[in-house]
Amino acid sequence: MMMTNLYPYEYVDSVFSIDYNALYEQGIRGLIFDIDNTLVHHGDDSTPEIDQLFRDIQVIGFKTLLLSNNEEKRINRFVENITTYYICDAEKPKTWGYLKALEIMELEKKQVVVIGDQIFTDVLGANRAKLASILVKFIRLPEETKIGKRRRLEQVVLATYYCCPKYKNRLGGIAIQNKATKQRRRFSDMNPIFYHLAVQKETAKRIMKDALSHTQFAKEVSKSVLPTVISDHHSKVIKTGPGIDPVLQENKAVNIKLACEKLNGLIIHPGETFSFWHLVGKNSEKKGYKDGRVIEKNQIIPGLGGGLCNLANTINLLVMHSPLEITEFHKHSDALACDIDHRKPLSAGTSIFYNYVDYRFVNTTNQDVQLMVWVENGRLYGELRAKHPFPWTYELTEEDHHFKKEADGKYYRVSKIYKDTKNRISGVRVKHELIWDNHSEVMFPVELIPEEMIRND
Repeated sequence: MMMTNLYPYEYVDSVFSIDYNALYEQGIRGLIFDIDNTLVHHGDDSTPEIDQLFRDIQVIGFKTLLLSNNEEKRINRFVENITTYYICDAEKPKTWGYLKALEIMELEKKQVVVIGDQIFTDVLGANRAKLASILVKFIRLPEETKIGKRRRLEQVVLATYYCCPKYKNRLGGIAIQNKATKQRRRFSDMNPIFYHLAVQKETAKRIMKDALSHTQFAKEVSKSVLPTVISDHHSKVIKTGPGIDPVLQENKAVNIKLACEKLNGLIIHPGETFSFWHLVGKNSEKKGYKDGRVIEKNQIIPGLGGGLCNLANTINLLVMHSPLEITEFHKHSDALACDIDHRKPLSAGTSIFYNYVDYRFVNTTNQDVQLMVWVENGRLYGELRAKHPFPWTYELTEEDHHFKKEADGKYYRVSKIYKDTKNRISGVRVKHELIWDNHSEVMFPVELIPEEMIRND
């Protein structure tokens, strides 16, 4: 094998370091992505950032395809919130998968770029298929101090690659430089028109996807209340404190109460799926919704229907303390406001946006469950009920909770949140599951962070 068969056209830090607009201007119309250690760490599900990346590049005009050596079950889980072509069991670096991708996308070789983290699979396969490739640095967790033999061989290849200028930057140098100080600019950010078009596109795609999926959505509402409380939660609706707009808080209370009226008493039969937006519907001024707090482009701003994330988060807490299976969950910052009194894990962090950023769960049990949500005396109450108790109890725990100032000059809440499943009778823990490796940007004044909670390591 010639060493040059292992050279990528470009080598960048990550998929977020690529100037996709520059690629499009060169005539590239299709992007073939590897998954593991390219888009996410090996075996992980997709993230909101990756979901958004795919939406952004598709708005530009790219066709996308996931080419993976993984089995179909793994890919189906990964693309839950992504609309894209995919090929599983691709046997990279064999070329058949790359050539099949061209057929699926209906593009010529000169119009497609392969993006992956492995030289001996992604890059070699692309070169064999006569396709341009972009190598990204493989995603590596802080605790991964050792690398395998193949990664060490890759370092040898890269050492020779750096000494061959004619093989570098063959796509014109498409890496976004100074990532720590220069934020990635999405195409939809450049013009509000494109942003609204992107939203409309994603909304329509979700409607079509649901229509074709034949999913049985829960819709029966009953005034009769099931007798057994499986889990419950309540919180103060209107928050006060520095930097908190009282008008937006009052409006949030209105919005939550309106949405609760659509959800309270809902029966989720075995096999049925709960969808927040299927039941609440699109909020509008005509329906009585007002401007509350929303997060847009990582900033808290006024927005119609703002505050419904609080309701979705309450529902998520109820479900987390049950055997129900969450099928769609999106995160936003878990540090929107400073903690008051005792810190509770997952007290915030659930993100929803009509209708393609949804919160969904499926009733995988053998009995009906009922969702109760209502506002009373300035507090939001939530209960998950059933006819009979389940044989397990559930508890959320948080470890290594602290704040940290990072290289970008911002502060982040850092922690690991676990879900413990215990036998109801014996109390013996049968499962200890990491559900969120929390890394949330602080959205409240940093001077409100307790000094003893800040680490500099």
